[in-house]
Amino acid sequence: MIPELKIISKTDETSSIDYKDGCVLLVDKPLEWTSFDVVNKIRGVLRHRYQQKKFKVGHNGTLDPMATGLLMIFTGKYTKRIPEFERRDKRYTGTIKFGCTTNTLDREGAEKGQAPIDHITSALLDDTKAQFIGESLQEIPIFSANKIKGKAMYKMARQGQVFKPKVKTVVFNEIAFSNLKLPFVDFDLECGTGTYIRAFARDLGQKMDSLAYLYSLRRTQIANFSVENAFSIEDICQRIRESK
Repeated sequence: MIPELKIISKTDETSSIDYKDGCVLLVDKPLEWTSFDVVNKIRGVLRHRYQQKKFKVGHNGTLDPMATGLLMIFTGKYTKRIPEFERRDKRYTGTIKFGCTTNTLDREGAEKGQAPIDHITSALLDDTKAQFIGESLQEIPIFSANKIKGKAMYKMARQGQVFKPKVKTVVFNEIAFSNLKLPFVDFDLECGTGTYIRAFARDLGQKMDSLAYLYSLRRTQIANFSVENAFSIEDICQRIRESK
């Protein structure tokens, strides 16, 4: 039997946690930090806390730099248990901008293109979202860490290489739109593992005879764990420093 995971949230007592034995920390990733930045910051504090040159820290479910929200940070012996959380549903909120796009499909890239948006209505959005619910194929963004013949697609794209992007099967369980104020619309959705929300924004624009990109993104939930219970980076680092 697999032992129950020790999940630590911001309301839990942390003074006597054995981070070497392992636990999972719920952390709210800040804007413009990579997921690795969060891992590296916590690893550095743990190395200093235990006076060790090396300390195992990992995460489940990468977030792009322009996204914020929930990361599950695994410490010590728990890094071996990361695969247990690979196939968990995730919930996101955010904003999509219609009428143009970017090469990265989010705000990291410069806007380009121009497409009509006057025909976009709440009713059309509701009709279109039905085409995404359930299982479908999604073209992976070229600016992603996914690899082709061992080389990351984003590196190939930055070098100007032309290649056929990979396609994968994704699942959307729920999609809701709100606050439509063109060219923007807010969304709240739940999807399966490995789904690119940037690609969802791109595909939504195409299905509505327009262009679109992901303007903002926040992961609010992984399985039944909520970002509302997550530590800020500053808080968890201070908790680790003050632990016994």
